[in-house]
Amino acid sequence: MDVQPRLLDVLSALRDRVDAARFPLPLPGAARARRTRSELLDQLDDYVMPRLRSPQAPLLAVIGGSTGAGKSTLVNSLVGRRVSEAGVLRPTTRTPVLVCHPDDRHWFADRRVLPQFTRVRVPVQDGPDAMEAYDGTGPYDETRAYVETHPYDETGPYDETGPYDETPSYGGPGPYEGGDSRASGKSASEGGGGASGPAVARGPGGPTGAGSAVGMVRAAGVAPLRIETDPALPSGLALLDAPDIDSLVARNRELAAELICAADVWVLVTTAARYADAVPWHLLRTAKEYDVTLVTVLDRVPHQIASDISARYAALLTRAGLGDVPRFTIPELPESAGGGSGLLPATAVAALRRWLERHAQDTAVRNAAAARTTAGVLASLRSRMPALAGASAAQHAAAVRLADQVEQAYEEAAARVRREIEQGEVLSGDARAHWRDHELGGRPDELLDALTHGLTSLLRCAVEQADERAADAWRRDPASADAPLAEAAEAAASAARLGVVVRRWRRCLEELAEEGVREARAARGGRTGRGTVRAGERTRAAADPEEAAALLATTLLGGRRARTAGDALADLMGAQAALRLRDRGGRLLETYLQRALDGERERRLAPLESLGVRPDHQAALIAALSLLQKERVTR
Repeated sequence: MDVQPRLLDVLSALRDRVDAARFPLPLPGAARARRTRSELLDQLDDYVMPRLRSPQAPLLAVIGGSTGAGKSTLVNSLVGRRVSEAGVLRPTTRTPVLVCHPDDRHWFADRRVLPQFTRVRVPVQDGPDAMEAYDGTGPYDETRAYVETHPYDETGPYDETGPYDETPSYGGPGPYEGGDSRASGKSASEGGGGASGPAVARGPGGPTGAGSAVGMVRAAGVAPLRIETDPALPSGLALLDAPDIDSLVARNRELAAELICAADVWVLVTTAARYADAVPWHLLRTAKEYDVTLVTVLDRVPHQIASDISARYAALLTRAGLGDVPRFTIPELPESAGGGSGLLPATAVAALRRWLERHAQDTAVRNAAAARTTAGVLASLRSRMPALAGASAAQHAAAVRLADQVEQAYEEAAARVRREIEQGEVLSGDARAHWRDHELGGRPDELLDALTHGLTSLLRCAVEQADERAADAWRRDPASADAPLAEAAEAAASAARLGVVVRRWRRCLEELAEEGVREARAARGGRTGRGTVRAGERTRAAADPEEAAALLATTLLGGRRARTAGDALADLMGAQAALRLRDRGGRLLETYLQRALDGERERRLAPLESLGVRPDHQAALIAALSLLQKERVTR
């Protein structure tokens, strides 16, 4: 394949746009968009980009299929020894196993392919019984047998140290719609986390315990990939034994989907009993849609009905437009057929092996297979990218609608606060009683305390009402089914925050009153020096800042009920000074009211903002596709 650097740059940019897209709101089609996004990232990261960068790399054939289809036995038989554990325990293939010729190991030892998988290399095992004590969960050191001690309940990451429970988690018949396991923000060049080199298991003189390396890898949250080499496998061909596509363990299904996306050739294994199941046919239809190089294996076919089952399977493939797909049939054989080794006779897999060898060793055929799969993925972007863009636009529209509902509720809350302040609602109850006491000589600090408490209560009631209105609007909106508005609106924490804001306003008001009194005293002092001060102004010159603050707060918060407070403030400081102080105090009050309500509104919107739904995602996806199409046309 002739690859220009410009095409790789365009694909990298497209990959980053897909990675940035988010579909968290439960809208119609959101689950499909999340699945498409995950599939695209897997295909771009695990196959398209690596293959375009290294067109001469070995052909990677991923062996996939349903539970119990005989994938591991098929891989072992193609290699000629047991490299992947096979058995009746389900799921048997838990850790993916990649087998290649020793000369090809460097192609897969780094993160060129499957960058999010940590490599685990195992020593070469000789003899038919080399894996008797190996459980398939870690590097094989032949030191202990597998013991099932802790049942797995699917409540956390599956560590594969015990049997899973038999409760099905896959609802079928469609594809699994699990969450995106890929960490966001990683570019294709960055790859996954963890060490770049493979974890190596040693014998008794090295790290102790079978599975220690894989256990450490899983503890770090990274999926392991076992690397095996065998000179019996032809150079230029690698086989990958993937977990079951319909596994009861969710992570196994996700791994299978990721690994299939990394294949040059898909080898789908099914059986005579399950060849019509829904999940394999979903993969077949997907392969047809992406025009990938596909091979099917009909395994475990009883001799008596082999021709009948093969004909029916061929008819189903033809009806699905897959009649030209190579098909191989493997008869049902006893376990002792391979001399007690658990392998199929060489003659049973000879045709498939020849097909794979020809595609791997013939440069032209290998390049054609890889080019077909790559071109199919790139061609599928013409329909998948606009679908993602449309889903992204729907997500943004829903997010804006939900945000508007919160904004409207808080706008109404702000209008209510201002209206009730104008009506003097703060100067009621205890505050009104303290105001009356103040007119009779009461303490100004007690009046300020009562007014501060009243303003806090007013804000708290307004915020609670806004939260109730927003929550009610969200409950009626299907897009907010999973939005955590209720968790954000915790009443006690909200009241505490509002109390802090009001106390800060009070401190600023007291500083403002003190400054106003100081200015009034200075003005009075100037007239005293000129001998023009009147008797009433001597009282103003001795005005108490705390008294001025109490009168100012009463004037600002008492509305029509506090007209006498304005007169008292003018008598204390002078008409002009009192007017200036009231103007400055009004602006200060408005600032803090807005600050209190804006802070609570932003906290209610924070869960929505954290979803990462942005207005530019749709345009970015379409622009990235346009650049790719333009680049492919110019080539």
